[in-house]
Amino acid sequence: MTPKSSRIPGFHKESIAGRLARVAEFAGLDEDTRSHLANLGNLDPGIADRLIENVVATISIPIGVATNMKVDGRDVLIPMATEESSVVAAVCNAARQCYDSGGFTTSTSGTCMIAQIQLIGVPDPHHSRLRILERRDEIRRLCDDCDPMLVELGGGFRDVEVRVVDAEGGPMVVTHIIVDTRDAMGANAVNTMAEKLAPHIAEWTGGRTMLRILSNLADRRLARARATWRCDAIGGEAVRDGIISAYHFAAADPYRAATHNKGIMNGVSAVVLATGNDTRAVEAGAHAYAARNGRYTSLSRWEVAADGSLVGTLELPMAVGLVGGATKVHPTARACLKILGVETADALARIIAAVGLAQNFAALKALATTGIQKGHMSLHAQNVAMMAGAEGDEIDAVARMLVERQAVRIDVAQAILRERRGG
Repeated sequence: MTPKSSRIPGFHKESIAGRLARVAEFAGLDEDTRSHLANLGNLDPGIADRLIENVVATISIPIGVATNMKVDGRDVLIPMATEESSVVAAVCNAARQCYDSGGFTTSTSGTCMIAQIQLIGVPDPHHSRLRILERRDEIRRLCDDCDPMLVELGGGFRDVEVRVVDAEGGPMVVTHIIVDTRDAMGANAVNTMAEKLAPHIAEWTGGRTMLRILSNLADRRLARARATWRCDAIGGEAVRDGIISAYHFAAADPYRAATHNKGIMNGVSAVVLATGNDTRAVEAGAHAYAARNGRYTSLSRWEVAADGSLVGTLELPMAVGLVGGATKVHPTARACLKILGVETADALARIIAAVGLAQNFAALKALATTGIQKGHMSLHAQNVAMMAGAEGDEIDAVARMLVERQAVRIDVAQAILRERRGG
């Protein structure tokens, strides 16, 4: 038997159907699986084939809509793309419990991104740092010439910073260009500027430029959200104090903080994905920001207000945009933006921060009261029932029995199905 090879000449030049046929042959896919993968859902094949390389199929992630959200005095519906049960319901419940106290109030620090230019082999790094800073006006001209349209829209170069970084291979001079990217996420814009600027910096200093790329630690592009939950709306002082204690745990312990912040990102990433933005960039920035003081800790803060209410705040980098990439091309992303009713990247960032805070509240409240599994597992039970082969009305019935037996497992679901079907 001839060994299979993953080297397929001309694979990228094939049609989607052609690529799928080659993959199906390689993997031995049956006809049902091939037919399933051939169904691209609501994404036009031509668009799919241009979003990424070597397309053979798409994967559909459910989009749920979170209700009860009031952000800066405006009621909004929040489309959220996620495969995890209870996430959307959690936001709905959290928002409902603070709706009457005003909902969520948000702010941002602006829409600036950072690009880094790494310079090595500099004999006088501190002297070179100043030589670069002296060229600020020239740097501005070089950067703004890269994207005149961005400048017309009110964006463009804002500032330059230079750091001397002590690294294992010796000191390196790192130039940061600060660019207002307006309604774009801005990766392409700032990367282009960095690459254009790099040879000039090398010439000015006598060093050698290496990496020229944006930083996903977008700490010049912060989104903030705050909200108040009255004790009578959340179950009393005991619940409030339990939430505070859970927060103190996350603030003190990185093992707990990792899961605490993951819960925040359940909401954040779901909206980022639904709007066609870069989930990996936002997640990387958030987790780096959580460790900005040298220790990984909670992204959110929870306190007791003077009147005894619970108050929560969240601050994290939020590099999202409305123009460019999938956000502009993917029809589902465009539809989700229309549902949100946002017209600027700033407005989108604010809403995402509010969702992250709502998600965090819901998780902490669950942990402080019934435990995280009660609500989660009741919804997860439906997935387990389907995995076991339940169909139609069987799904809810099997899920209900799994929860009642406190055994949400596929083997139990299969046994229940056999009993129901008389097998």
